[in-house]
Amino acid sequence: MVFARTATGFRADVGALASQIHPVFMLPPIAASLFGAIVAGAPSIPAGAVHALAAFFAVYTAHVKDGYVDFHLRGEDDDHPMTADGCRIALLGASGGFVICLLGVGALAGSTAAALTFPMWVIGYLHAPQLDTTPLGSTMGYPTGIAVAMVGGHVVQTGVVPAGVAQAGTIGTPGDPTTILAFAAVFLVVLTGVKVVDDESDHAYDASIDKRTVAVLIGPERARRLAYGLFGLGGTMVLWGTVSGVFPASAPVAVAVFATVAMVAYRAPSTLATMLLIRGTYLFLALLVVATWYRPLDPVGLPDVTALGPVTYLATEVLFGTVAVALLYRANALRRAAVTIAAIYPVAYVWDWYTLEVDVFAIVTRTGIDLFGIPIEEHVFMVVVPAFVLGVHETIQSMDAGAGS
Repeated sequence: MVFARTATGFRADVGALASQIHPVFMLPPIAASLFGAIVAGAPSIPAGAVHALAAFFAVYTAHVKDGYVDFHLRGEDDDHPMTADGCRIALLGASGGFVICLLGVGALAGSTAAALTFPMWVIGYLHAPQLDTTPLGSTMGYPTGIAVAMVGGHVVQTGVVPAGVAQAGTIGTPGDPTTILAFAAVFLVVLTGVKVVDDESDHAYDASIDKRTVAVLIGPERARRLAYGLFGLGGTMVLWGTVSGVFPASAPVAVAVFATVAMVAYRAPSTLATMLLIRGTYLFLALLVVATWYRPLDPVGLPDVTALGPVTYLATEVLFGTVAVALLYRANALRRAAVTIAAIYPVAYVWDWYTLEVDVFAIVTRTGIDLFGIPIEEHVFMVVVPAFVLGVHETIQSMDAGAGS
C-alpha cells in the first residue's frame, strides 16, 4: 500500500491518485490556458497543449498538498484517500510533470513564456498552508492562478509579454495584448467573488480554527453582498471593454447569461450557490470563447433607433420607464417611489432648465414640444430615471430580505 490509505493493490493506488483530480476545479485553469491561446489567434496546438498540461499539474499539486496538509498535518479533514507518503510521492510526481511541461513550453515558445508559466505551480504549491490561512491568499489564490494561466496561454502563442497598451488600430484584434489582460482582470474579479461565496459554507468551522476567510472576517451575509458586488464589477468591466473596442460586440451576451445564473444563486445556500456560480462561469467562459473566435455580432452593428425620428428619445424613455414600473410593482414600492420622485422633481426641473438655458447640452432627436420652458422629453426623463434607480434599489433590498430569511 503506497498511495491508498484504506485499501491495498494497484487499483486502490490508482483510485487514490485519481481522487485528487477534481474536474470542477481542474477544468477552469485548463480552459483559461486554451482561452488565452484563442485570444492570440491561430493558436499553435502543440504549444497550447503543453501549457494546458502544465496548468493541470499545477492544480493537481495544489489538491494533493491541500489534502496532505488538512488531513495529515492539521487534522482538519475527517478522511483522506491517500497516505502521507503517497501524498509526498504524488507531490514529487506532479511537480516533476510540471517541470517537464515547463521545459516543453520553453522549447516551443521561449523563456519568456516559461517564466510566465512557472507562477501557476508556485501558487498551487503554496496554497496550503501558506496562502489559505489569510483572507487575501485563501480568496484570491485560485482566481490569480486562472488569470496567470490565461495570460500565459496567450504568451505561449505570441511570445510577447502583454504590455497593457496596444498600438493604434490593433485594439481588439487577435494578438492584442490589451484584450488578454482585460479578460484576465475580468476573471480575476468574477472568480474572486465565486470563491467568497464558496468560503461561506465553511465559515463556522474556519472561524473555530482561526482560518481568516472573508466570510469569517465580515460574516456570511456581508460576504455574499461583497461577492455580488464583484460580479457586478466584472460585468461592468466587460461593458467597458466592449464599448472601447477591446472585447468583441457579443461579449455582453456572456455577462447576461452569467447574471441570470447569479440571480438564481443569490438566495441559494452557500454550497448550492457555489455549484451554480461555478457552472455559470463555465457558460461565461464558453460564450466569451464564441464571441472572441467567431465574433458573431461584429457585422451587425448597433441598432439605429434614430429611425424613429422625432420620437426617438421619447421611445427610449418609454422602454426604460416600463422596466422601472415593472420593478417597482414587483417590489410593491410604487407608492413610495411616487412620493420620492415628487420630492426630487422640482430640483431636477430647475437643474434641467438651467443646463439647457446655458447650452450645456442639446437634444437633437426630439418631438419639439416644450412644456414649462423645457422639452417634454425632459419632464419624462426626470420621472423615469429616479423610478428606474428606485426600482433597482427596491429589487436588491427585496432580494437581501429573501436571502436573509
